[in-house]
Amino acid sequence: MTSLSFKNRIALNYIVGTGLLVLAVFSAIYFIVKLTVYNHIDENLRIEIEDHLKEIRMENKKVIFMDAEEWEEREHNSVDVNPVFVQFFDLNKRIIEKSPNLKNEKLIFHENKEHFQLFDTKLLGNKIRQIQVPLHVKSRKVGYLIIAMSLSDSSKVLENLLDTLMIAFPIILLILFFLARFYAGRSIKPINDIIYTSKIITKDNLKSRIPLPKTRDELFTLSKTINNLLNRIEDAIEREKQFTSDASHELRTPLTVIKGTLEVLIRKTRDSKEYEEKINYCINEVDHLNSLVDQLLMMARFENQKQNVEKENVYLNAVILDVLTLNAEKIKAKKLNVKLEASEEFSIYSDNYLTVTILRNIISNAVKYSTDETDIKISLTREKDKINCVVSDQGIGIAKKDLESILNPFFRSDSLSHSEIKGTGLGLFIVKRMTDLLEIKFKIESEIGKGTKVLLVFDEFDNSLK
Repeated sequence: MTSLSFKNRIALNYIVGTGLLVLAVFSAIYFIVKLTVYNHIDENLRIEIEDHLKEIRMENKKVIFMDAEEWEEREHNSVDVNPVFVQFFDLNKRIIEKSPNLKNEKLIFHENKEHFQLFDTKLLGNKIRQIQVPLHVKSRKVGYLIIAMSLSDSSKVLENLLDTLMIAFPIILLILFFLARFYAGRSIKPINDIIYTSKIITKDNLKSRIPLPKTRDELFTLSKTINNLLNRIEDAIEREKQFTSDASHELRTPLTVIKGTLEVLIRKTRDSKEYEEKINYCINEVDHLNSLVDQLLMMARFENQKQNVEKENVYLNAVILDVLTLNAEKIKAKKLNVKLEASEEFSIYSDNYLTVTILRNIISNAVKYSTDETDIKISLTREKDKINCVVSDQGIGIAKKDLESILNPFFRSDSLSHSEIKGTGLGLFIVKRMTDLLEIKFKIESEIGKGTKVLLVFDEFDNSLK
C-alpha cells in the first residue's frame, strides 16, 4: 500500500468504498428478485389450495376430489410450463389420488412440517415448493392434500441473475478503478505543480509561483497559501539583502571617517589643540559606531527570535525619570523644558528591558530632534484598563510622506537637511518591533516645523492572567 502512488491510493480507497456499496446493491437486487419469485409461487400455491379445497365433496358417502376434466388441464399434465403437482392422502397417509403429471412419482408427506407451511423439497432431483393441508368435509377430517410447484425455472432465473452479478461485479470495479485513477490524476494536478515549482525554486529564483486551479477547492486554498508563503519568503530575503547592504554602508561610513581623520593627523606634526580636536572627533564617531553595532545586535537578536520576554512589574514613572536623567546633559545643552505629567504612579506587567529600550528611543529622539529652548511634554494617563503614554516635542517634525518609511531600518527623513544631527535610522524600527512583540499600541503623528507626538498604549495587567 505504501509503495502505491498517491493517485493510485486515492483510486483504491475509492474503489473499496464503492465496491462495498455495489456489493450491497447487487445483494439487495438478488434477494429482492428471489423474494419476488418466491412470493409469486407461494401466492399461486395458496390459490391452488383454495381452489382444490372448494372442489371436494361427498357423494354416496364417498369423497369426490374433482372432475376428470380438471386432471386433464395442461397445468397438471405439463412439466414445462408452471407444472403443479397435486396429491391426496387418506388419514393413514395412503395415496388416494394424484395428478397425472406425477406419473410414477409421488409427493412425500413431511411429518415435521406444520399445516399450510410453505417449504422447499425435491422431486426427481429437482427443487419444488410444497404445501400440505388437512382435508375436512362437513367438519370431519377425511385426509390430507399436498400441492407442489416446480422451482426449476425460478432457480434457473436466480442462478443466471447471480452469475450475471458475479461477472459484472469485478468488471464494474475494474472500470471504476481506472475512471477513479483518471479523475484522481486530474484532481491532484495542482500537487504535481507544487512539486515542480518547489524543485525550481532556489534562493536566487523566488519568482516562480504555483498555477492556481480553476476550482476553488482545498487544493486551490493550498496553492494560494503556498504562493503567499513564497511571497513572504521573497520579501523577507529581499529585506535581508537590503538590510545587509544598508548595514554594511552604515558601518563603513564611520570607519572611513575615522581612518581619514587619522591619516590626516599622521601626515605632519600638529599642535596639541588640533590633535585633541581630531581625536575627540574620532571618539564621537566611535561612539556612533558603538551605538550602531548595539542596535544591529539587538535587531539580529529579534530576527532570530532568541529574545525571551521576561515579564515583571515595570514602573513607568521611574523608567521615564531614569531616561531623562541619561539625557540630562543634552536637555541642558539645548535648554529644553521637559515636563512629566502623571497624576499617580503607573505600573504595567511587561518586560522591563524592552520597555526601557522603547521609552529611551522615543524620548532620546524627542530630545535629539527638538529645537533649542522648546518644550517636551510626557504624559501618563489611565483609560479603563489601559495606560496611555504620550511624548510630544516641538522639534523639526517629519514629512507626512515619510511617516510610514521611518519605521523601516536605516531610513532617516530629510537627513541631508539636518546632517548635523547624528543617527542610524534604526531607533523607530526597533521600537516598532518591540511594541509588536509586547502587544503595545504604537502610533506616531508629526508635522514639518511643528513637532512630533508619539502614543504608546500599555495593558495595565497581563492578558494571560485575566
